[in-house]
Amino acid sequence: MRWILIVGGLLLILSGAVWTLQGLNLLGGSSMSGDKTWAVIGPLAALAGIVALRGGLRRNP
Repeated sequence: MRWILIVGGLLLILSGAVWTLQGLNLLGGSSMSGDKTWAVIGPLAALAGIVALRGGLRRNP
């Protein structure tokens, strides 16, 4: 369970960063580019990833 939180958290952080950049139209090539919705969803996903990552790293084995 610990590794699931760590890997899932890292994936959420990475996805959130990409979604934010696409929402702000800094990373093109997608239908999400320039859509402000993704500029809001991205940081929320990254924040959820940080919480999951911290939970995975703080748990006792």
